[in-house]
Amino acid sequence: MDTAGERPSGRAPIDAAPSRPTQARRRLALGTPLLTLAGFALLIGAWHVASVYLVRSVLFPPPLPVFRRACEMLVEGDLLSEIAASLGRILVGFLLGSLVGAALGLLVGSSRLMRVLLDPMLETLRFIPAVAMITVAVIWFGIGEESKVFIIFYATVFIVLITTAAGVAGISKNKIRAAKTLGAGPVQTFAFVILPATVPMILTGMRVAMSNAFTAIVAAEMVSANNGIGSLIWKARLYMLIDDIFVALMVLAALGFLMDRLFRWAISTFAGRYSPQI
Repeated sequence: MDTAGERPSGRAPIDAAPSRPTQARRRLALGTPLLTLAGFALLIGAWHVASVYLVRSVLFPPPLPVFRRACEMLVEGDLLSEIAASLGRILVGFLLGSLVGAALGLLVGSSRLMRVLLDPMLETLRFIPAVAMITVAVIWFGIGEESKVFIIFYATVFIVLITTAAGVAGISKNKIRAAKTLGAGPVQTFAFVILPATVPMILTGMRVAMSNAFTAIVAAEMVSANNGIGSLIWKARLYMLIDDIFVALMVLAALGFLMDRLFRWAISTFAGRYSPQI
């Protein structure tokens, strides 16, 4: 028979080594920045090889002249002003589109009446690309900031709306029945069951819509703007400034990467329990 002193206490020793999953997560956390840098190095290396050894054209410059030109534009201050103009428009239109899209998605997903009523409008308008709406936006709002913000809004709202509605539709009926069984009313069911379960899909839709926002702002600025990354590309095309074009493309890629990482960091920091698994 075991004595009381020989019985296991059920507690791990204080000096116990970390579990294998914990060690693996730590190694992954340390290795991820290095892998990211290696990925960028691979991309730049492929660009150099393609431009120097495969294409060999002045229309496809190597990375070094493009980086040099980017540094010159940063010192002159022109590049920072173009970036600030585009980012301001993107943030305003993206946030407005995300708010409206999430609200409509929750409404459409929660109410069969609204889903049937709004479905014909949504399923027709969302197939009109934002680029096709640029001329309409200029006619409606002029060539000021409103037309660019509208284009970003249009490019964002439908993606967030559809993913939100899909998130609501994917909620298990048993969760809703359990909430009602425990005495939750419609408002409580929405606030404590439907909304929390849908947040990951809302965030996923916002992340996907962000790339659409970058695409739309470049097209809008090419047509009706005197500043911004799209305007920079348009002016460089007119004067065949190939290095400037590639600087703008490189800036777009870098901004998109940074915005996506910032978005993911904000989710994990302030809404970790709702973080989408992507």
